[in-house]
Amino acid sequence: MPTSRVIPANEYRRERWRNQLGWTRQIATGGRDDQDWDWRLSIAEIERDAPFSPFPGIERELVLLRGQGLRLCFEDGEQVTLHPPHDRLRFSGARRVRGELLDGPTHDFNLMWRPEALQAELLLRPLVGPMLFFADAHTHWAIHLIGGQARFDAASGLPPLWSGDSALLYGAPGRTRYALEGGGELIAVKFTARDAVEPGQ
Repeated sequence: MPTSRVIPANEYRRERWRNQLGWTRQIATGGRDDQDWDWRLSIAEIERDAPFSPFPGIERELVLLRGQGLRLCFEDGEQVTLHPPHDRLRFSGARRVRGELLDGPTHDFNLMWRPEALQAELLLRPLVGPMLFFADAHTHWAIHLIGGQARFDAASGLPPLWSGDSALLYGAPGRTRYALEGGGELIAVKFTARDAVEPGQ
């Protein structure tokens, strides 16, 4: 079982998109290695209109973090516009899509996962008091603090979160409770192993 940890924003790894037309800051991946992952979290830095890299076999969800908006133009003719503060869209990574900026650069939270390996649920929540997260052998969480500051309960042994930081929460070995308290806004991603998902979910 991986170890729970906080990832400061200044430790994200900045790299080129697969198609070389933009930049992304990789937060974390889960799986065997960085190239053969089951899930991936990153922040795309979109500075100009450009097609996205295709990811066949991958599901993805995009959340606008910063900027005046992003229009997603799919090859089949569908268009979806993400407006501030934090519009979002879930779509197949196999779909061909072009991002068009509405008024200047944007930063976009990018969740990707392999649906045959796990189920992912993205929650966008204000942090106005304590929040509880439970992790076990089949379920773990990724937290990204969009803004504000927060701290985990002392039992977790984790350092505080500052704006832009992320945390990965695992259960070891049984069910583990994490309490997070502070003020601001966060993205919480719940990952559940596919073999633990009830039929029909």
